[in-house]
Amino acid sequence: MGSLSLPHLIILGAIALIFFGGRNKISDIMGDFAKGIKSFKKGLSDDDEKAVPAPVAAADVPVRTLDHQPLSSVELNKVSEARKVG
Repeated sequence: MGSLSLPHLIILGAIALIFFGGRNKISDIMGDFAKGIKSFKKGLSDDDEKAVPAPVAAADVPVRTLDHQPLSSVELNKVSEARKVG
């Protein structure tokens, strides 16, 4: 538990390379990260602008109705008995 294994040493080595590997390594990494986030947000906003449909006037929408037959008294009794609780 207290000893460092090979994966721990590799991770520590990678961190040391990032910190001490060269000039402005961290700022370059963070700059690239920020550019990625900005392009991601721009891509999301572009999709939203394209996905908004144009408003439709109420006169252009056809009215749809259902044609139905009135229920007979026998059918009404069946429906009312089916709805009774108890």
